[in-house]
Amino acid sequence: MPTISDFDYQRVPVAEGVSLNAAVGGSGPPIVLLHGFPQTHLMWRHVARDLAADHTVIVPDLRGYGESDKPSDGYSKRTMAADTVALARVLGHDRFALAGHDRGAHVAFRAGLDHPGTITHLACLDILPTLDMWDVMRGASAAVGFHLYLMAQPPGLPEQLISGAPDAFFGHFLDAWTNDPSAIPPDVRAAYLDACRAAVPSIVADYRASAGIDVDHDTADREAGNRLRMPVTVLQQDWGAALGYDAVALWGAWAADLRHETVTCGHFMAEEAPAEVAKSLRTLLER
Repeated sequence: MPTISDFDYQRVPVAEGVSLNAAVGGSGPPIVLLHGFPQTHLMWRHVARDLAADHTVIVPDLRGYGESDKPSDGYSKRTMAADTVALARVLGHDRFALAGHDRGAHVAFRAGLDHPGTITHLACLDILPTLDMWDVMRGASAAVGFHLYLMAQPPGLPEQLISGAPDAFFGHFLDAWTNDPSAIPPDVRAAYLDACRAAVPSIVADYRASAGIDVDHDTADREAGNRLRMPVTVLQQDWGAALGYDAVALWGAWAADLRHETVTCGHFMAEEAPAEVAKSLRTLLER
């Protein structure tokens, strides 16, 4: 199993019966990096080593993914955000910067809303907030997000279908969402597929929550006028041009101190353009 070189690995208890696998390296101000789908903490391997030159970098597998525990429930982004805060606290950090990609970005977004005194800086890579994501996914263009609708279905069918051909299902996204296939070498790709194959129920539960309880939580914040209080950076492909929305306006409704950057690489930007991502994160941390 590949690892992030020069990082120490440990299992950290974050909730009753739930421990996260986490790689920790470097020293200095802390930053937590949360991975996306269909990946593990390994997606941050290049960026993590870069940032570790002058930061304490904490890179966990999310609840339900990789080598972390996979309980049968607890996949609201609120619960997964609480996992992240607990992880950092156990490691000695009451305040920290947070960056997330894809699923991890949804967790990071919720952490920023729920724990504004804890998250000092926030970066979200290649997502829209959950409410906005569902709003823009309509018509024939929504076919690109077919997996969102599949995994939103009640327990049973999605798990059965995906488990029937897991490598084909998860491999599809690794192929379709990257502009540079060499950015995910064979050993890392194999590690992602192995991890996903072993986590179908929890991965589906994570996505199912985003069509249910996560919508409820985000709706409550929107109606209350809650916004992200910390400096926020968003790195995003130009999905707005493809799907017909203004990404900057949508994000601006949630974050007053926002810097939105459009990237030209594929979805897996921390692997395809790690120097660009690390530079953006360093710029964020200076704000």
